[in-house]
Amino acid sequence: MEFTCLSKGDGFHFPPCSMLNLCGFRILLDCPIDFSALTIFSPVPPAFSGRFDVESSQTEPVVRKRQRIEKQLDANDLIFEEPWYKTVKSLHLWDASFIDIVLISSPMGMLGLPFLTRSKGFAAKVYATEATSRIGQLLMEDLVSMHMEFRQFYGPKDSGCPQWMRWEELQVLPSALKEIALGKDCEELGAWMPLYSAADVKDCTRRVQTLKYAEEACYNGTLIIKPFSSGLEIGACNWTISCPQGNTACISNSIFGSSHAMEFDYDALQGNDLLVYSDFSSLKTMEDAENNTNNFGPVTGTSSNLREEDNHWQEAAATLLKNDGTSEEAEKLAFICTCSIDSVKAGGSVLIAIDRLGILLQLLEQLSIFLESSTLSVPVYIISSVAEKLLAYMNIIPEWLCKQRQEKLFSGEPLFGHVKLMKERKIQVFSAVHSPELLKNWQEPCIVFSPHWSLRLGAVVHLLRRWCSDQNSLLVLESGLDANMALLPFKPMEMKILQCSFTSGIGLQKVQPLLKTLQPKSLLFPKDLRCPIKFSESNKIYLYHENEMLCIPRMNHSTEIEIVTDLAYTFKVKSWKQESMSRLRGELFMEHGKYRLLSGSKTANSQQQRLLLHWGSPDLEKLLTELSKKGIDGSIKQVNGGAIDGAEPENPATTLLVHHPSKALIEVREACTVITAADENLASQISDAMDSVLGGI
Repeated sequence: MEFTCLSKGDGFHFPPCSMLNLCGFRILLDCPIDFSALTIFSPVPPAFSGRFDVESSQTEPVVRKRQRIEKQLDANDLIFEEPWYKTVKSLHLWDASFIDIVLISSPMGMLGLPFLTRSKGFAAKVYATEATSRIGQLLMEDLVSMHMEFRQFYGPKDSGCPQWMRWEELQVLPSALKEIALGKDCEELGAWMPLYSAADVKDCTRRVQTLKYAEEACYNGTLIIKPFSSGLEIGACNWTISCPQGNTACISNSIFGSSHAMEFDYDALQGNDLLVYSDFSSLKTMEDAENNTNNFGPVTGTSSNLREEDNHWQEAAATLLKNDGTSEEAEKLAFICTCSIDSVKAGGSVLIAIDRLGILLQLLEQLSIFLESSTLSVPVYIISSVAEKLLAYMNIIPEWLCKQRQEKLFSGEPLFGHVKLMKERKIQVFSAVHSPELLKNWQEPCIVFSPHWSLRLGAVVHLLRRWCSDQNSLLVLESGLDANMALLPFKPMEMKILQCSFTSGIGLQKVQPLLKTLQPKSLLFPKDLRCPIKFSESNKIYLYHENEMLCIPRMNHSTEIEIVTDLAYTFKVKSWKQESMSRLRGELFMEHGKYRLLSGSKTANSQQQRLLLHWGSPDLEKLLTELSKKGIDGSIKQVNGGAIDGAEPENPATTLLVHHPSKALIEVREACTVITAADENLASQISDAMDSVLGGI
């Protein structure tokens, strides 16, 4: 098995991406887009900003550009062209036609999939949960819709390479922008691609085979694939892959407890032959882990044995769901609501650019409660081309939600509070900022929920330009984005900014208890995560780096095979060196991840079957007796220390010379026996005699 981590990702919006070669099948785990790279583009052309002269900017000599590279960034330094989108930096180096399977773990991990499906020769099978597929489709449609505004500002895109990607233009970019565009080693330019179309999105979703949690999918009769809840988002999952070589579990970003999505199903991931751990969310807390003395021990090559101090993994399992972070998350949401109410009371408006669906739904519920308690009458707008469809879908998927949400279904309550709020007109949904209905109902101050997280797409651009100079207004952002660069087109900023972080994966302190609970025989673990891991001495841990192919030895050295009853009755077991062997004749099939031996179309007479496997060295005296019964005369000659036909002196051979009916030679050495005869019929008779003096099947 081979494993390559193509990208560590960066939190919720940019999940990790890996390539797994299992049983000869190449499997891609997730295909995201790095939206944080969009910050190098200006959301509007210079003519719309009114902050600098267009002609001077466009005709400015290259020399002047070079002179201002190292100065503090401003809006003039951004790229004023229709943006391309940055995919996983190493994925473009792989031939898409060689990918057999794509496993999508979350809606965010699906947004780069149309780049692959539109590639020539791509024929892979794509698997995702039903909820992930539907939410991912809506997010991609919204992305295409928001991108159309760039077309309106900058005109139709060029058919070839855009102006900003020319080397002379890249060379004069400020260092901060150049690092995003090219990467630290100037090797990421090939990861940029023009955005797909609405037709590409339809073709992409048509290729996806949707699954429910724990539902099996069999690929090519060899791999059994199952998704299990990861708790990160509605429909998000981890994967298990079963094959004749063993069982593999793949863990991406996961959350143990959630206030909206089904909780992390770690029970289904226990006891696998190999666990691929790809949750890099705890990298940000590594400074605390570096002070811990119980880190990984010395590593030989790529694997290291781990020690287990105790077997109380049941206790570890019980602690996993304790302090799951839901209370801390609720406190953050309450703080956002408090700050929003304060801004509205001061006469300002609130712009919430959070794209996490679960957080957004909970925030709507919390905010309505705070507004009622404050007796404020403030309109709440949601502006998105797919918001209406997305919110409607959220109320018909109880099987993907946490138990608390599911209980609301049985009590006759809506799964989420936005349903009631929309009926009461406390929340108004509009498809675009220029919608006639929105313009008719627009009031300020107000609270607006609008994508996009990057502050480069959608209604958020227009609203930021409107309120950026209002010191009473508030912008709510999610962490993971360089706020200074994202806000460059809107400076000077008088608007208050609140940047929040939400749980995006497994915390560092819970990694070891989780691995103790799952008890995999082998573990693939990021070398960057230097957290204390202890495991059984009989198990191995393999450490991997980004963009480094790691070869894993065969997980299961024995192979199970199902044999039909009529063949099983033909067993004739023979023993050799404490091993039992039998010879069967049938047709071997791979079905549902298991080998099956079926009766062949022709059943040969067992007495006429030749022995195909022999063991031991022949007794030449017995062989000579068997040959004489067939009318073959010969004599035995012992050779000690000599060299016959190229044999080394230290490898003596005992020979049997056949004189009649024609010449033949039988050489018996320690490692092999060689029969040399010019007459084919004589060679066949000697072989038959060998069958009678040697054990075999």
